[in-house]
Amino acid sequence: MPISKNKIKLIRSLANKKNREEEGLFVAEGTKIVSEIVDSNFEVVSVFAVADFFQKHKISDKIEQIEISETELKQISFLTTPNQALALVRIPKREFDINILNSYLVLAYDDIQDPGNLGSVIRTAEWFGIKHIICTQNSVDVFNSKVVQATMGAISRVEVFYTDLEKLFVQISNQNIEIYGTLLNGNNIYNENLTSKGIILFGNESKGISPKLEKFVTKKIKIPEANGNKTESLNVSIASGIVCAEFSRIKN
Repeated sequence: MPISKNKIKLIRSLANKKNREEEGLFVAEGTKIVSEIVDSNFEVVSVFAVADFFQKHKISDKIEQIEISETELKQISFLTTPNQALALVRIPKREFDINILNSYLVLAYDDIQDPGNLGSVIRTAEWFGIKHIICTQNSVDVFNSKVVQATMGAISRVEVFYTDLEKLFVQISNQNIEIYGTLLNGNNIYNENLTSKGIILFGNESKGISPKLEKFVTKKIKIPEANGNKTESLNVSIASGIVCAEFSRIKN
């Protein structure tokens, strides 16, 4: 049975954040991502895939399974080159528990905008064993299909929360929780005594950390540039990897 026009319309509408929020759904694509999300804690509503995918991957009977052709996959895919499977997934309801900060290291982002950057950050966080990321409410939506794709499945294992970081920082200001801020006027990260818990705050791709959040930073850190380097700053996802690597090294 061919995929219905209503299904196509629904899936295509989820390219828009407003529609994702109204429907409570997001799209995940590709053999690797769909197979990992199906086995995760996400609630998968439907899987649309070519016959070969269903033959190689066992999907729970509780999930709607719709076999489609390569042509139909191209109709619903957000990718330039569709890859066998697409899933409709329920957007989870999440609230950040500040008690996490007493035991774990958490990454925080001040208005991160690029979907590829956020997706790469999520992959980086997973690599270094970081399970929680907090973003300001004006940041790119983690359930944007480009973000989901860039995570390469890590979205099913790293939780991303959206909150008012200023209010959060006020709330924890008397709890002796370290807030590391990545700033150009920070101290050389390689000379700092780092901890295995608290918050590492990264700024917007072009503006850096906003003044309203910078005032809460308890330790300013930076990745030192090479002598004579004229580059103004590192890409936020690259910077995240370097900083996480240093925290991981100190911790171990």
